[in-house]
Amino acid sequence: MPTVHADEVASKVAVFYEQIRTIIDWKEEHLMRRAAIIRKLKRRFLDLELSNSTESLAEPLVLELVRGGYFPNDKIETEKTRDIQKIIEKYIFIFKNLPTLPVPADRQTGNFGVEYYNQLLEIASCEIEETLAPSIKEMALIDYMFSHMQEKIKINENLYAKKALEPEDKNIQIYIAVQQALFKLDEPIIRYNLLQYKYPYWNDPSEEELLKLAQNMYKILDVIGKDLEHPMGKKFYAICEKYDTPYLLLGDILAKESLGGLSRDLQDPALMEGQIRSAYLQRLSNLKKKIRRAAVYSTISIFITKILSLLILQIILAQLFRGHLGAASLAIDILIPTLLMAVLVTTIKPPSKKNLNIAVMETMKIAYGKEKTDAYEIKGQPKRGLITRSILSLMYLMGAIISFGAIYWGFASFGFPLSSIIINMIFIALILFAGNAIRERSRELSIEEESTGVLLFVSDILLLPIMGLGRWMSNKWKRYNAIVVFFNVLIDMPFSAFIEFLERYRYFIKDKKEDMR
Repeated sequence: MPTVHADEVASKVAVFYEQIRTIIDWKEEHLMRRAAIIRKLKRRFLDLELSNSTESLAEPLVLELVRGGYFPNDKIETEKTRDIQKIIEKYIFIFKNLPTLPVPADRQTGNFGVEYYNQLLEIASCEIEETLAPSIKEMALIDYMFSHMQEKIKINENLYAKKALEPEDKNIQIYIAVQQALFKLDEPIIRYNLLQYKYPYWNDPSEEELLKLAQNMYKILDVIGKDLEHPMGKKFYAICEKYDTPYLLLGDILAKESLGGLSRDLQDPALMEGQIRSAYLQRLSNLKKKIRRAAVYSTISIFITKILSLLILQIILAQLFRGHLGAASLAIDILIPTLLMAVLVTTIKPPSKKNLNIAVMETMKIAYGKEKTDAYEIKGQPKRGLITRSILSLMYLMGAIISFGAIYWGFASFGFPLSSIIINMIFIALILFAGNAIRERSRELSIEEESTGVLLFVSDILLLPIMGLGRWMSNKWKRYNAIVVFFNVLIDMPFSAFIEFLERYRYFIKDKKEDMR
């Protein structure tokens, strides 16, 4: 069967470039490939808008992904490019048949169309990735945990009575939480999976079904958006995230053992326990490697981004408002955010030995099945009166004032202008939020209750407001990251054209060599 082949020299150059992009546009490891697909797909759709031709969009896209090292060379069958072309044509059909009216009254903004355009392209990239590298084992494990959690998670009747949760929302929220807990899937892939969950014919619709989907796409995406932002979603996630480790370990054992081998292990509990411990230690080792990788890439990303922002923005603002920044101030401006990220990610502690025993026990429960099923109840927040809410809000505000005041005082004491202090506050907020996300990722195997103390309580009071700003800024950063836009427009497109030219030139040279024989 013919396979997609990328020239070795062009591939090496492309891989080098993609490594640079990885540092600039750093994301968690499992999101890197899809981020590249989204980036390249957006460029292909831009070419489509300019040329208005749908021919041969899939083949150059797949070849570029192989060339960039996101898929193995000479492994993807050329037949797959026809499947990808069919997917691209499906989304082109959806774009062409989207309704123009009515637009919801609360969405009459300039970003309305762009928001849905990006969501659909992200969903398309998920479908393309799934076609090129099917996640069969992962989806089977998600379905397995989903079926268990449907039985184990119970909803307090008061939530239904208060309309805080509708009965039909339960399964959707469990399905979302399981995906987030097991594999830390992000919103685009969850949207794609929800589309398949709600519309089983999504991947292969008839023309009539596709037209109906396209004409209702705004409403469909709005409903899924509300599912993802449901106020009770965090409670479902908290339960699924705490008890996802046993399912991960069983998945690892199934991936390594045949069904016959697993059946023999189940007949001997001691042998099964050994398999679970081995799977846990292997996953713990892999987790440590991922955290170290995250530490390196996130620190370098912050370092480079800080230098570029300093050169582009802060020096200009400092010149406008207050002379210039001295060498010492420039060094502090770069080193403090970089060191903060380095400290955050290098001080992450692995799960304790006690956690291993708990993980083994919980996995054995699932493997052998208990007569009595564990139940995890979802309850609502206790109702707070106006006075209580006011006091809690005031305490949160005081924590924010102290935290941001301390940052302001620290930079002001070194003579930083106000513009630089504000930019540094934003960077520190982004760093704390990103560092906390990596810390949460490190708790992938943790089942035991997290220890709390006075010091942790005080740090939460002071740091949560900063992380809240970081979370808000992170969402804005994804949309308006000027450095990423710079790479996409001024470097990515010309570089991709250069790589394609290099590959064609290499084939031309090979043909000439053959003529010399």
